[in-house]
Formats: sequence, C-alpha cells, structure tokens
Amino acid sequence: MASIWRLLLIGVCIYAVMTAFIYFRQSSLIYYPNLPGRTLEVTPGAIGLAYQDVEFLTEDNINLHGWFIPNESAKGTLLFFHGNAGNISHRLESIKLFHKLGLNVFIIDYRGYGQSKGKVSEKGTYRDARAAWKYLTETRGISTNEIIIFGRSLGASIATWLASKHTPAALIIESAFSSVPSMAKRLYPFLPVRWLAVFRYDTKAYVKDISCPVLVAHSRNDDIIPFAEGLEIFDAAPEAKQFLEMRGGHNDGFMVSGINYIQGLNSFIDENLE
Repeated sequence: MASIWRLLLIGVCIYAVMTAFIYFRQSSLIYYPNLPGRTLEVTPGAIGLAYQDVEFLTEDNINLHGWFIPNESAKGTLLFFHGNAGNISHRLESIKLFHKLGLNVFIIDYRGYGQSKGKVSEKGTYRDARAAWKYLTETRGISTNEIIIFGRSLGASIATWLASKHTPAALIIESAFSSVPSMAKRLYPFLPVRWLAVFRYDTKAYVKDISCPVLVAHSRNDDIIPFAEGLEIFDAAPEAKQFLEMRGGHNDGFMVSGINYIQGLNSFIDENLE
C-alpha cells in the first residue's frame, strides 16, 4: 500500500513540475528571436531587389526595423508579418514571390527580433503591427484600400488582429493556429492548458471582426500546426472568404505548393486590388 502511495506522490510531483514548466516558460516556447539568430544574414539586394531600410517608432517608443521593397509597377503594398523564429532576412523567398506578384513589400521585425529594439510580448507585437500600419498609411501616405495584410504562423495571428482594428484591401492568413490555448491543448492534452495559458493570440476570435476579404491558406501536411486549426479559422471568418489548400510542411509549404500556391495568391490579390 505504501508503494502505491509513493508512486502516486511521484506522479503528482512530476505533473506539478510539468505544469510549472509550461506556465513559467511560455514566452520561450512561443518566441524564438535567436533561432537561428538576430543578425541579418542577407538583404534583398542579394536577390537583385532594391530595398530601403526603415526605422519607425511604436506608441510605447520602441524603435523597430524593417525593409520596404518597392515595385515600379506596384498594384498594391503587402504588409508582411513573419513567424515566431528568425528575422526578416530569413524571408527572402517570400519577399521575392510577392514582388513578382506585383506588390511593394513592407516586412518588419517585431520588438526583440532582428535589429528591432525592446523585448517581445503579445501586447508588444500588436503595438508593432499598429506602428507598421501607421507607417504605411501616414508616413508613406498609402491608401488603406491598396494594402494587403499578410501573416504566416504566429504572424498570421498578429495580422488578423490588425485587420480587425483597421480595414485593409484584404487579409491573407497562412499556416495559422486558431489560438495559443487551442494549440497547447493539442500538444499537452493532459494539462489544464486553458487555465495555464498566459498568451492568447486568438486568431479565431479576431477573424470574426474583420470586414475585408480573407484568404486562409493551410497545408494538410503541416507538421507543426494541424490543418484543422486553419479550417477553424476559415469557418469563423465572415464572407467574403476563400480557402487555399497547400502542400508540404509548416516551414516549406509555400515553396512545395508551387504554382497552385502562386496562382491562388495572384487570383486573390487581383480580385481585391482595384
């Protein structure tokens, strides 16, 4: 009998340690600004694209950095929010793709990423998104109906939040989770993650409040964020909405999907930029 109680006690202790680990390490489980590193390894110039280094301030006086990649025959501007690892220098393939689709591209690093100052947080990333929008619409004077907001993975939640506060020409949500608690429940079904979750990034809730056309893109083969998460976001989105099914994994789906992905994006972009 004593051995049973001992085993139960050990089990309770292990459970408590795991619960505490998840609770106190949430930030390091969500943000990876140092993977592979904060150094900008390459610039758009390496792939033959002219670009401008941009620095701008958030409402709480954090200095952010980004690139504005102009397109001489631009039909609109893409505001690009990247995923939770690395920095803008790791997104050249996507920058090149959107440039070929006839768009200016404005991509930023969140606070604590790349050359941006400060320490990353959920509220901070929302302030960063608002500052990027303000830079495009006020500093550059770009009309809101000429801006498409794009976000991939974590960036998709930030993009959706921004689109729920403003009205761009359109929103593209790629490889996104419906919320942090939803993903945590999938990863740790044995823990009370909905009570433990400090971060929300509630993409599913944000998308209900947008008033622009939305394209949700997700791969059935996504090895990090399940396809079902993308479907939940799509189902919650109001009309007009489209779904683009991708192929490949979470980090290479946009490349593996090839021409179907490019044509799907191009069609959606052309429909929503007059």
